[in-house]
Amino acid sequence: MSNGPWTDEENDLIVADYFAMLADDISARRYSKAEHRRALLPLLNDRSEGSVEFKHQNISAVLKGLGEDWIPGYKPAFNFQMTLVDAVARWLALNPAWLGRHPGLQPAAGLREAAQIWIGPPPTLSNQPPPQELDQMLHIARKFDVAGRDERNRALGRAGEERVLAHEQASLRSAGRDDLARKVRWVSEEDGDGAGYDIASFAPDGRARLIEVKTTNGWERTPFHITRNELAVAQARRSEWRLFRLWNFSREPKAFELHPPLDAHVSLTATTFQASFH
Repeated sequence: MSNGPWTDEENDLIVADYFAMLADDISARRYSKAEHRRALLPLLNDRSEGSVEFKHQNISAVLKGLGEDWIPGYKPAFNFQMTLVDAVARWLALNPAWLGRHPGLQPAAGLREAAQIWIGPPPTLSNQPPPQELDQMLHIARKFDVAGRDERNRALGRAGEERVLAHEQASLRSAGRDDLARKVRWVSEEDGDGAGYDIASFAPDGRARLIEVKTTNGWERTPFHITRNELAVAQARRSEWRLFRLWNFSREPKAFELHPPLDAHVSLTATTFQASFH
């Protein structure tokens, strides 16, 4: 059995096969990992079944770093070679429809009846992955500008806002505040961007909740972009403004909330600068 480094051709083959399984998994279509593996093995350079299984776990880890879906049955395994990351990037470049799909979208009626989103604690130092694993994930996210990709994905952002709108309305109704639920506004949809938040909602006691939604299909530590205006509104209206981070969106949406000041929770890095002439 071969123990040498995987070639680009081998990586391309196993990545394409992984995405074929992932597409079936996301769509809840039945598929056989064993059948995929048996069909793939003759195309590789005398690899063992164990080697193929571990490479599948490596691909899951790469996709985790890219803020993307992965196959739950292949638990992410780290310390992979960057040549595998390049192979995943090649597949995504050749299949742009994958990133352009509309994950998590439901019919309007389904959204109106949507259950409340599970909201957990935000990432902290105490619950972060091992340093080497985290460094590898963040390196991939920076290299491929995962935050910028999510920000440019208008369909993803809009779907996330719509889901949070339904969540806020459902939460208020369950608290016996139908009157407030009827007043929740989708500000970014009705008034356009620029308010510094997407949804104007309420706490059950009537206090305002100004919610900026950031959505990703990735894990809870996927980086995100935030604008200067959003930061300014967060600072000016600290008691009302909330960042609602929606993650795992295409599978089973989960969320956490961040309260100002944001730099108490995240590291803010300037990524662009405005240039004006003297």
